[in-house]
Amino acid sequence: MAIVDGGDEYLKPRNIGLLFFNDEPQTFFPYIQIDVVHFPDDEGGDIIQEAIFKGPLDQQLRDALRHIKNNFITERVLKIPGQAEAKRFFNYPYEAIEEALVNAVYHRSYEIREPIEVRINRTTISIVSHPGPDPSILDEDIKVGRLVSRRYRNRRIGEFLKELDFTEGRGTGVPKMRRSLKNNGSPEPIFYTDGVRQSFWTEIKINPEFLVEFAPPMSRQVTGQVAGQVAGQVATETGIQVLTFCFHPRKASEIQALLRLKHRETFQNNYLRPLINAQLLALTIPDKPQSRLQKYVITNEGKRWLEENQLNHTI
Repeated sequence: MAIVDGGDEYLKPRNIGLLFFNDEPQTFFPYIQIDVVHFPDDEGGDIIQEAIFKGPLDQQLRDALRHIKNNFITERVLKIPGQAEAKRFFNYPYEAIEEALVNAVYHRSYEIREPIEVRINRTTISIVSHPGPDPSILDEDIKVGRLVSRRYRNRRIGEFLKELDFTEGRGTGVPKMRRSLKNNGSPEPIFYTDGVRQSFWTEIKINPEFLVEFAPPMSRQVTGQVAGQVAGQVATETGIQVLTFCFHPRKASEIQALLRLKHRETFQNNYLRPLINAQLLALTIPDKPQSRLQKYVITNEGKRWLEENQLNHTI
């Protein structure tokens, strides 16, 4: 295993041995830990809940992943009319979180005195490690998630993680993460680093089906009344067209193009906002309404409205 050096009379542990076979590797590598930080009311709120995981690297990973899975991952089952098999999905697919966190443990620096941080907000999970990607990876490639480097950082750690079935190596982590998110109906992950590559962020967004939970509170009765009034602002046929189109998250420009409208303000005021106000459409990034990455997706209320009005429209 090559985890020690020296002769029989004076064996000394290698770094890899200290990281995987010492109960307190932080004694030799300060801040070798995983901090899971939960912001129940988002980062502007007053409540912060922390859980810190230390010990051998494989133990840290298992304990942190178990904590996230047990406390922050939720499954939902959606019965689809006219279809025998229900749709099952999660707010965050566990496999994507696992790949992102293993990637952080694999590629972080063990000389920098900073922990790996998992930041959990109401609608995102971000994993932060130090430093950023290897300089051989271009900024343009980072933005699109093409994180392939022929110079591996911490190759021995990668070998041990592979033996422990945490990773397959060969640059397969990010593709597996993206495939897991796609299969779950979740948005693409976002990767970014700072200008001098001191840190690396992987941001995983909540499945859009769960976003309706974070809309402003409103009773079902009032919601139903507002939804019923949409027909007075947006023609039923147009509402059906837009909501059907938004079963997958769509940009505002895509919806506007669907309706063949030239004026953005007319589209926003007469079509998009009424559907949002009626809680038939939801923002995929509700805490950043003006984000350039903003998209719109049908809500559960929108699906009920669509089902009722498609039936009435047919009759």
